[in-house]
Amino acid sequence: MWRVMPYLSIGACQADAIFASELQRCDEPSAGQVRQAAAAAIRAIGYSGCAELVAQEFGDHPETAVIRMRWARAVAGAVFADSALKSGPCAIADGLHAAPPRPSADQVTGSPGTRRYRAVFPAGRAVA
Repeated sequence: MWRVMPYLSIGACQADAIFASELQRCDEPSAGQVRQAAAAAIRAIGYSGCAELVAQEFGDHPETAVIRMRWARAVAGAVFADSALKSGPCAIADGLHAAPPRPSADQVTGSPGTRRYRAVFPAGRAVA
């Protein structure tokens, strides 16, 4: 069983959400459009779904995925820069929760000192 990292930085989640969104670099989206698109991607497929889509694209099309991720990270850094000022595990960055969801009981195995987390993806979700 693979050990799953229980926490990702909010910057990584935001960049993954922008990467997974329908935004295109050539459209030159506004900050509001970026926030809406990132929130829509997270609502539709979740944080782990966004990360899964990023991984799939890097496997299928690494030459274009690198360019898109550089753009997504730059946009996330510019648009969500004020979210870095908010602190605490429950800080909210423009409607996006900074703290990842807690794993459910069926995702956690082992005693408190040796806990393992297993990834659970929604069944039947199409990634396109």
